[in-house]
Amino acid sequence: MKEEPVDLKIRTKKFALRVIKMYSSLPKSTTAQVLGKQVLRSGTSVGANFREAYRARSEAEFISILGICLKELEETLYWFELLVESNIISAEKLSSLMDECDQLIAILTSIAKGKKHKVHLS
Repeated sequence: MKEEPVDLKIRTKKFALRVIKMYSSLPKSTTAQVLGKQVLRSGTSVGANFREAYRARSEAEFISILGICLKELEETLYWFELLVESNIISAEKLSSLMDECDQLIAILTSIAKGKKHKVHLS
């Protein structure tokens, strides 16, 4: 399992960098900037929280912090949807980033479920 966290550390950091780049390209309108700052905060916190989870002192703490990562990913997806549905950015331009968000949610959910199962069996 040592490979997976390292890869996810890199992947969540790349996701954060893509969110930063997307935010930088948003229009300077008030609405775009308010929504953009929300997605910037939630999208960049995923990697930081994942790094914290990787250093957890127990399985329970790891699962708890993964839950925070998932919460931030879901919130990020929500802000992406608002950016698209308010016609600030096209669905086409955000599709790759939204797909990566969905993939990270699936991966982290799978890890959390596996860890929860392992903790319950202990």
